[in-house]
Amino acid sequence: MMHAMGEVILVRHGETEWSRSGRHAGRTDLALTDAGTTMAAALGPALGRRTLVAAFSSPLGRALRTAELAGLIGARPDADLMEWDYGGYEGLTLEQIRRTAPGWDIWRDGVVPEGAHHPGETLQQVALRTDAVLERVRPLLTHGDVALVTHGHVQRVLTARWLGLDPSAGRLLRHPRPGSLSTLGTEHGQAVVSSWNLI
Repeated sequence: MMHAMGEVILVRHGETEWSRSGRHAGRTDLALTDAGTTMAAALGPALGRRTLVAAFSSPLGRALRTAELAGLIGARPDADLMEWDYGGYEGLTLEQIRRTAPGWDIWRDGVVPEGAHHPGETLQQVALRTDAVLERVRPLLTHGDVALVTHGHVQRVLTARWLGLDPSAGRLLRHPRPGSLSTLGTEHGQAVVSSWNLI
């Protein structure tokens, strides 16, 4: 008899000033806003109903604080869950980027480097990180659910890879809202998105 597998629970961190204003926040370590703190705490009841066997978080403060407020005490920092390094587009809105790169699309065009602090990443580099996360998480799912506290773009890439798709298929998923939950599971042995962008 087959035993039910656990699910990957994706938690996007709560709101920051940059997520509120639409600025690309890759490696910049931003604090949660008051609203973001409330969002993170509101995740607790839903997570408390799950059979969690492990929790991992991006090491950036906004993710770690979300994990703490959501009740994921002891969530282990995992650098592979950090957001896409946006390079020279760090801190810019889509409109600002398109003033110098008309029609820019991160999935097609990638990012431009900007020095040692923001060298930028290709989509394939981000996918390699999410593949590494999934390789570590899959064996744990035989025992229950695993929570990953992460960021919008990396969540979309990770989901595409969970489904066995090219990482560029992440463009087909709506960008998750701050403080949202999504779940990845299986159905009849096939990887599926069980839920997406729930608050």
